[in-house]
Amino acid sequence: MRQHLVQNQPLALHPKEVKKIRISLKKRSHDILIGYGLIRDYGLILKGLDIGKDAVVVTNRRLLDLYGEPLKNSLKKRGLSVRFELVPDSEYAKSIKVLEGLLDRISSYDKYREIFLIAFGGGVIGDLTGFVASVYRRGIPYVQAPTTLLSQVDSAIGGKVAIDLPIAKNLTGAFYQPKVILSDTSLLRSLSLRQMRNGLSEIIKYGIIKDKALFEYLERDYKKILALDRKALEFVISRSSAIKANFVEKDEFDRKGLRAFLNYGHTIGHAIEAASGYSKRYYHGEAIAIGMVGASRISVKLGMMRMQDSVRIEALIKNVGLPARIIGVSISRIYNAYLHDKKFIHRKNRFVLPTRIGSVKITEGVPERIVKNVIKGLL
Repeated sequence: MRQHLVQNQPLALHPKEVKKIRISLKKRSHDILIGYGLIRDYGLILKGLDIGKDAVVVTNRRLLDLYGEPLKNSLKKRGLSVRFELVPDSEYAKSIKVLEGLLDRISSYDKYREIFLIAFGGGVIGDLTGFVASVYRRGIPYVQAPTTLLSQVDSAIGGKVAIDLPIAKNLTGAFYQPKVILSDTSLLRSLSLRQMRNGLSEIIKYGIIKDKALFEYLERDYKKILALDRKALEFVISRSSAIKANFVEKDEFDRKGLRAFLNYGHTIGHAIEAASGYSKRYYHGEAIAIGMVGASRISVKLGMMRMQDSVRIEALIKNVGLPARIIGVSISRIYNAYLHDKKFIHRKNRFVLPTRIGSVKITEGVPERIVKNVIKGLL
């Protein structure tokens, strides 16, 4: 895979540096813009994209109270109309009921308008908004404006959009690319320590699957990220975004097996989320952290990775403050959810397993006794 270059792009309205990463997907190509205080330039950026005149911002009440005014002012200053649509601040926002209500309200509002959607929130809002954009009128433009560390480094990038079904996460979805991704690092100031750790989980994942140097940086300097150090945040967000952009460019529709590497930790992690009812018992990154520990243990049991590397992975996860054990969810519920995982191929399970830090391998048909024993050992 070719190396992405992170470029500096000065914006006319505010003479500051903005990191730009290009995702080249022919007609679906778009930029990831990363900068502190970027929300002030939303109107300037979106006006230049010429994607519509009427912005429908999908967000939640907390974010509206925090950032509604500066967001609205930025858009209106450039002649764009603004309508806010509120959804629950939980995984429930990705339910069929919330989807139906949002589509109804948007269709009622959409009279003689040129609407586009803005997903202003974390991964849940990004997934829901992107899915709505993909199905409404057979596709309208949308923008990812991620407000959490996890969404800035992972879920906002790549065009995977979805809603949940009761049996499992993301079973109804599509590939639908945004017109731009706006990652404003100043928005991370409103996050709790738990939410910052949640995002660090996905950054750890990138280090394990692709970038040993990033993993080693996290071992040394994870405290700077948790302390919201600007340079540290800019580095890990830019590096993580570039890694994911590379995977997306090479395997946009997840058909070549390359993008599947990004699922490291997600097989067991998604099962934990589903088994806990997508409640706040486990945030996504927390479940993935446990899933990464589980996958590394499977790899060791299969003789694919040294125990020392597995120990380093688990140590970093614990040092950051992420869980490495499952509490309060039964093994039967987790295993049942795991059996419904959409990554099963030809009735065989499929895991992304590390072979060393910085490299992973897709492995099908892991013996079920090993999977069960590893899940049991995580309890």
